[in-house]
Amino acid sequence: MAIAIALILIIIASVAFHYYSPWWLTPAASNWGEIDDAFTLTIIITGAFFIVINLLIAWIVIRYRHKPGRKSTYQPESKKLEAWLIGLTTVGIVALLAPGLVVYGKFVTVPEEAQTFEVVGEQWKWSFRFPGKDNQLGQTGIQFISPTNPLGLDPDDPASADDRIVLGPELHLPLFTSFKVLLRSKDVLHDFNVPQFRAKMDLVPGTVTYFWFTPTQRGTFDILCAELCGTGHFNMRGRVIVEDDANFGVWLASQPTFADSQQPQASSDTTNLVELGKTLSEVNGCIACHSLDGKPGVGPTWLGLYGKTELMSDDAEVVVDDAYLRTAILNAGAEIVKGYPAIMPVYQFNDQEVEAIIAYIKAVSEPSPSP
Repeated sequence: MAIAIALILIIIASVAFHYYSPWWLTPAASNWGEIDDAFTLTIIITGAFFIVINLLIAWIVIRYRHKPGRKSTYQPESKKLEAWLIGLTTVGIVALLAPGLVVYGKFVTVPEEAQTFEVVGEQWKWSFRFPGKDNQLGQTGIQFISPTNPLGLDPDDPASADDRIVLGPELHLPLFTSFKVLLRSKDVLHDFNVPQFRAKMDLVPGTVTYFWFTPTQRGTFDILCAELCGTGHFNMRGRVIVEDDANFGVWLASQPTFADSQQPQASSDTTNLVELGKTLSEVNGCIACHSLDGKPGVGPTWLGLYGKTELMSDDAEVVVDDAYLRTAILNAGAEIVKGYPAIMPVYQFNDQEVEAIIAYIKAVSEPSPSP
């Protein structure tokens, strides 16, 4: 009897938690309210099965509880019971799958008027690409990827020249404009997810996935990676800003074209060198592991790093100077700071780029005092 009462209390508590839970979905900021409807239908169907099954178990516990003189009977099979179970299970599975398949079909059926942009994911950062005036994205290939061409655009494809490159975690989109989103990964499996858009899709290495959506609400929304992609997964974040067409146009025009990004970077003064180092650090994911404010991360913080004496994994003490930083950037596995994992990838920077990154580390190591 106690078990039956406990099951009934669990049902009541679960239903109450559903209605009074603080974890309700946020308001949708795109056209995909149908995804919410499919989710709600799933909750209703699974909730109904949960209640019915637990009430059935509670009734069986009460109805067939042990009594003196009562004996159990052995029934090896019941075709009638099996037919009912198969039938109800089939109905439940169809009811769960059918709405989702219908909505997914719409999710990947892009309207003709939709514009296009690309999302590129890698450990552990986001990059984006918009077509230029030709309204066509250039071809890409892994053979073209380099520190100066991180998205791997084909330099011989005329359509690539005017593509707008966004090598940072901030994406802007115009309100009420439909977009086809192309997604590709440079390394492992990622997932582009904006919870308020109800839109998410895996970035699968070696292929290009896609979906479409229309932003319907102004504001700033978080971009998350919803697929475990390594030790820096938690820090693979970005933001999308939905704004008016005019503001979006100004932002997009301020982004460099691919042709501009291939021009030699001026580095005749310290300011340009630091700016180049900042860009390289953001583009190559350095600041995803090395914080700039002293907070612990996957790697040592850059705040106060230059000139500091670090303890290596072999208990040797090393002063962080230009020579040490150059080795750490180009051959990270040579010397590992004690207490940190050896997970830094191999980079192929030229001398100018290494000098720029070192200049940036120096700049953020001792920030200017506040007035």
